[in-house]
Amino acid sequence: MAIFIIAEIGINHNGDVEIAKQLIDVAKIAGADAVKFQKRAIDLVYTKELLDSPRESPWGATQRAQKEGLEFGLDEYKKIDAYCKGKGIEWFASAWDLESQKFLKQFDCKYNKIASAMIVYEDLLKEVASEKKHTFISTGMTEFDQVDRAVEIFREAGCPFELMHCVSTYPMADEDANLNRIKTLRDRYKCDVGYSGHEVGLAVSYGAAALGITSLERHITLDRAMYGSDQAASVEPMGFLQLVGAVRKIEKAMGNGDIRMNDKEIPIAEKLRAHIPFESHQ
Repeated sequence: MAIFIIAEIGINHNGDVEIAKQLIDVAKIAGADAVKFQKRAIDLVYTKELLDSPRESPWGATQRAQKEGLEFGLDEYKKIDAYCKGKGIEWFASAWDLESQKFLKQFDCKYNKIASAMIVYEDLLKEVASEKKHTFISTGMTEFDQVDRAVEIFREAGCPFELMHCVSTYPMADEDANLNRIKTLRDRYKCDVGYSGHEVGLAVSYGAAALGITSLERHITLDRAMYGSDQAASVEPMGFLQLVGAVRKIEKAMGNGDIRMNDKEIPIAEKLRAHIPFESHQ
């Protein structure tokens, strides 16, 4: 089974649908299977005190201005939905509150996503699981009991899912990747496990691909120097093209593990072993 590659646009569109379309183009050209966004109801996710606090941004001088500037509404998502259908690429989003999850239902996306920050929000997990759509569940910032409970909710609901190993630092240091946790999650929960990465560069994602992940998610950006908290942990267009190409090569290279002579080796073996008495290598 091929690794399902997700280009995480998140909020790297900076509130601009045209930037979002350019990022969708990047994902499609590179060969990603889907693009993903994030959806929040600002007044549910953040306190009034935080929203009223100062923050300089291209949209104003408060946290509210910044967060509202980054948030897409119905009109923008209708355009994204139409654009992705026209390009032949799936899209979905991670909701950060119940209202946002209900908002997303109107688009009937094929997939759902539980962000690492939301894995402890049981009401949201139950709402998502009730939709019975294949759900990617990121496991950053978690302990075993929290993952246990999320898995229990999805299994009780009969909702297909896979876990995604994730370390929620932006960007993540390579030494914090703990890629062996992929095997730990697979062994404990007997389910598919993917990788959602926030590292700088591509090497760690290649390592994850070689460990048998079923999905790979990386943030993408037009330029890592753009405004935004996720840009530094994102992959630029040429890098994403390289990532997808290399992951597809790694998939082909893994093989089935059998110890036997490759048919293409037979004439080489005959040539290089011609001087050895026949009975010596039976």
